[in-house]
This record gives sequence, structure tokens and C-alpha cells, in this order.
Amino acid sequence: MKLSIIIPAREEEKAIAKTLAQFKDKLLIHHETIVSDARSKDRTVAVAREAAHVVVVFDGTKHTAGIGRNDGAKVAHGEYLAFVDADTEIPEPHAFFERAFKHFEEDPTVVGVTGPQRAAPAIETWADRLSFGYLNAVIRFQNNVLGRGEASGKFMLVSRAAFDKVGGFREDLVTREDGDFFCRLSKVGRTVFDPTLMIYHGARRAHKLGWARLWYIWIVNTISVTLFDKAVADDWTPIR
Repeated sequence: MKLSIIIPAREEEKAIAKTLAQFKDKLLIHHETIVSDARSKDRTVAVAREAAHVVVVFDGTKHTAGIGRNDGAKVAHGEYLAFVDADTEIPEPHAFFERAFKHFEEDPTVVGVTGPQRAAPAIETWADRLSFGYLNAVIRFQNNVLGRGEASGKFMLVSRAAFDKVGGFREDLVTREDGDFFCRLSKVGRTVFDPTLMIYHGARRAHKLGWARLWYIWIVNTISVTLFDKAVADDWTPIR
């Protein structure tokens, strides 16, 4: 098995089928899809079981995205692990992953690859384009210039060996677990931001909370994790 696609999910019955279908219909690389569910109260698990290869359901008390991704990785068989969100859209998955894998093939020091994100064209606003444009530029600079790993949970492709070496995601972080993970990856190898690996998503949190509030949440939690090794947020409430 070359690739395991791991999708953490929580109350995602409206999005998960479409996300899984794009891989089943358009991705020719030998792969498996794994949905790691956080005990959703809607039909997420039922819908996922109709399309995913594996569905893992959390049986603990307090869930985080880090737990979800780690639980998916525990049952994965892939040499590479791709972590994507449940509302992620990749227009051409086969070409997308072929480009992503070239980084590992051409440079054996590469341990992780990520790319830019945008809101889905049908719902994209000028504020989305401005904010995600800035965010993408920062992540690109940190990976490709500073050599300090940074990524969004919307898309991260990593080698299984590197994932195991850094111990996966921190399960205590309610947010910023994705950036922390890529930062630790960059200490054992090279992380790459590829601007051609564009992914699209629903921008649900930004549209519900507003960009000003979301930037505040991101900045406060980033500072807290950087300085005090813990997030300010104690829960990441799903917005659906």
C-alpha cells in the first residue's frame, strides 16, 4: 500500500461522501481511505462506511483533531500518510498526488509536503482570497525559506517513517496541532510547500465567525503554543 488518506470527522454527514468520492473515482494510485470519527451524533459514520475503506470511531471522552489523525494512522497501511479535512476538494486527485510524491522521489531528505488552500470558488469572498493568500504566503516562507515546518490540516502528506519518528500529532492541543506537527517534522527532515498543490474547502469557520474573530483566535493560540506549549482554546466546536 503506497498511500493512506486519513480524514478526521465530526458531524460531517453533509460533506464526507463527496470528499471520499473524489478519491474513489479519480485517484488511480494504490490507496486506502480512512475516516476517523469523533463519535458524531449525525449520520457521518453510516455515510462513511458506504464509501471509505476503514472507519474508526473514537471511544474516549474528550476528542481532538490530533487524536483523530493519530487513530487513523494506527490502522493505516500506507508508506505515506495524507491528512485532509472532511470538506476538502481536490479537483484532479491523481495528478495532485503524483506531483506531491515527486518531492519525496527527487529529494530523500523530504519528510512532509503541503500546499496552498482556498475557499471553494462558488462561495469564495474577497476576504477569503485576501486572508488565505496571506496565510499561504506565510506557510510557504516558513517551509521553503526558513526551513521551519508549518502547515494547515487541510492537506499534509508525510512519510510513515517520519510520522512515527516524531510520534505523530500532539493529542493535547485543541488547535495548532497541525503547525506543531509540521514544525517537529522539519527537525528530522525537509518540509516543502508546493504552490501547485491547491486544495479547496468550505471556509465554514471563517464565514460563521468572521475573519477578524478567526484571525484573533489563530494568533492568540499560536502565541500560546509557542510561548507556553499549550493552546488557549479548550474545545474546537464544529461549525456545520
